[in-house]
This record gives sequence, structure tokens and C-alpha cells, in this order.
Amino acid sequence: MDLLIHLFVGLHIIGIASLLGGFLTQMKQMGQGTARFSPGMLHGALIMLLTGVVLVGLNQADDNTVNNVKIGIKLALLIVILALVYVKRDEEKVDKSLFGAVGLLTTANIFIAVLWT
Repeated sequence: MDLLIHLFVGLHIIGIASLLGGFLTQMKQMGQGTARFSPGMLHGALIMLLTGVVLVGLNQADDNTVNNVKIGIKLALLIVILALVYVKRDEEKVDKSLFGAVGLLTTANIFIAVLWT
């Protein structure tokens, strides 16, 4: 079971990297007002959602303690991220504040995962 959990943690990190990497590579464009949500950002957020749900299930099945408040907050942030990226995915330009919000929420999600023990 540990191998399966570690596999999904790795996939979860790949999803985070895709979402945050898409944001970081377009910071210059964000300053110019020409940033847009790339398909990789949407796919990264979807991977995070899928692997996160699987990780909660695997940890509960393995009788590991799961902090439901932490998971609920992380899920709420991810749903907001997914909604923003999905709704604005076809637009040529995304408002700076919306694009920045996705980066901020993604970073907050990472720090919640790492620092909240």
C-alpha cells in the first residue's frame, strides 16, 4: 500500500508542477497583460484533484490519520483554481488579477500541504 501511496504523491507533485510551472513561465506576460491559462495548467489542476482524492482514500484505507479540515481547505482552494482556469481557458488574455490569484492560490495550497502538520 505504501508504494501505491508514494506513486500517487509523485503524480500529485507532477500536477502541482504543471499548474505552478504554467503560471511561473508566464509571469512576464502577466505584467504585460497578455498571460493566458495554458492547457497544461488545466490538466495539472485536474491531476491534482484526481490524485488528491485517491490519496485521501488510500490513506484512510491504510488506517492512516487524515486531517479532514486541512483536506477540505485544500479542496476548496483547488476548486476555485479549477473554476478560474476552466472558465477562462479559451480567452486570449486573462486579467492580471485572475491570473495572479491562480498563482497565489496554488502557492497557498502548497504551503498548506507542507506546513500544516
